Amino acid sequence: MSRTVLAIDIGSTKICAIIAEIDNNHTISITGAGTTKAQGLKKGSITNIELASRSIKTAVEDAKRVSGSNINTAIVSISGAYTKSLNSNGIVNIQSKEISFEEIKRVMHTSLYNANIPNEYEVLHALPFNFKVDDQDYIEDPLGMNASRLEVETHIITTQKSNLNNLKKAVRGAGVEVENVVLNSYASAIATLNEDERELGAAVIDMGGNTSNIAIHSGNSIRYNEFLGVGSNHVTSDLSMALHTPLNVADKVKLTYGSLLTPSNDLIELPIIGDENSTHEVSLEVVHNVIFARVEETLMILAQFIENSGLKEQIGAGIVLTGGFSKMDGIRDLAVATFGSVPVRLAKPIEMNGLFDSLRGPEYASAVGLVIYSASPYTPYEIDVNKRVRHTNEEPTVTNSIDLSNEPVIPIVSSEEQTVSDKDKMVNLETAKEKKSDEAGSFSKFWNWATQLF
Repeated sequence: MSRTVLAIDIGSTKICAIIAEIDNNHTISITGAGTTKAQGLKKGSITNIELASRSIKTAVEDAKRVSGSNINTAIVSISGAYTKSLNSNGIVNIQSKEISFEEIKRVMHTSLYNANIPNEYEVLHALPFNFKVDDQDYIEDPLGMNASRLEVETHIITTQKSNLNNLKKAVRGAGVEVENVVLNSYASAIATLNEDERELGAAVIDMGGNTSNIAIHSGNSIRYNEFLGVGSNHVTSDLSMALHTPLNVADKVKLTYGSLLTPSNDLIELPIIGDENSTHEVSLEVVHNVIFARVEETLMILAQFIENSGLKEQIGAGIVLTGGFSKMDGIRDLAVATFGSVPVRLAKPIEMNGLFDSLRGPEYASAVGLVIYSASPYTPYEIDVNKRVRHTNEEPTVTNSIDLSNEPVIPIVSSEEQTVSDKDKMVNLETAKEKKSDEAGSFSKFWNWATQLF
C-alpha cells in the first residue's frame, strides 16, 4: 500500500509544490511538481494572505496536473523568521524497569512541559539530542533497554502563533489542509546531509532569495537554528543602487556576470534608472566589488552565528551550503576563507526516484526535504507541531491507541517480540476493562446511596 503526499515549500521568492508516492518501505517516488513566483511574502513570512494563497494554489495545481492525483492535505515549510529556540530536559522513573515507547513518550512530553515557552509561541519541533539511561549518556535509541530512570535533553523550536496561523490560513485559502509544518532549515538539512555528516556534526546554511537560514546538526538532531533576512535579492538591489540601473537590469547583470572570482576590466553598457533611453558604461570590476562586499558581509554574519551557537567544536564535517544563492560562482572559496579552516561543500538535494531535472538544483533542497520528512520521522522520537511523538519503528497498534497519526507506520519487530508485546497488550486490555468496571460499579453504588439519602 503506497500513500500520496503533497509537500509545499513556501520560500521568500518561490513556492514549490511536490507530490510523491511513498510505499511501505519508505521508498519515495516523485510524481509531480509545480513552482511559482512567491507573492504576498516578505523575508519568508506572509504579508498578504490572499496573494500568498493565489501563488500556493498555482504551484499545487501545476503539481496535481503533472501527477494526476487529487490530494488536499499537505506538509508545509515555515520560515525561521519568527522562531525562538530553547533547550529543555525531562526525567521519568521506569516502573517496569524496561523502557517502552510509552515511557519515551512520557519523557519527551515532560521535557516539553518543563520548557519555558511564552504564551504567544507554538511548538514546531521538540528534537531529542541526548537520551540518558540511568547514568549512561548519549544513548542512540533507549527503546527496550533495562533502566530505572530515563532522561532526555531536547532542542525545542517554537514560532509565533500568529505567524503559524497566517501560514495555515494562506494554505487553506489555496484549498489545501495543513497536515504538518516543518522548519525550512530543518527540511534543507534532511535533504542535503549524508550519514557521515550527521554523525560528525555539520552546519547547513540554506541561502535563498531574501533569507539565509542556518541549522547545526549534531548528536542525532538539530541543536541550533538561526535566521538572517539577507539573500541574493539584496545583491540585486545593491547593484541597482551602485550602478544606477533598474532592478530587472541589475538582476540580469547579477545572473550573467555575478562571480566572486577575479574580475575582468571589461565595460558593459547599462540603462540609467529613471531614464531608460540613455545608457552609461560600467566596469565589471565595479560589479564584482559590489557583489563581493555583500556576499562577504553575509557570510561573516553567518560565521558569527556559528560562533555564538557554542557548537563550533561539534561540526566535524564542516559547513554545507545550499539554496539558490549558493550557486554563485566562487562562493565556496569565499566561504572557506570566511569560516576559517572548516571544510565547506556545496550541496544539492539527494537523489530519489522520479526527481525531475528541474528539482535537482540547491534551491529545491527544502522542498525535497519535506518529502523525505513525510516518508519517515527524521529524528526518532521527535514531537511535531501536532504534539505527536514520532518514531519509525512504532507499532501500528500502539499508534492507534495513542492517536499518533493517520499515516501507516511500518513496525520493524521480530516475531518473538511481537507475540510478547501482543500478550502484554491483552493483559493491559483486561486490566483496563476490570478497572473500568470497578470504577463504574463504585460510582453506581455511590449514586444509589445518594438517591436514598435525599
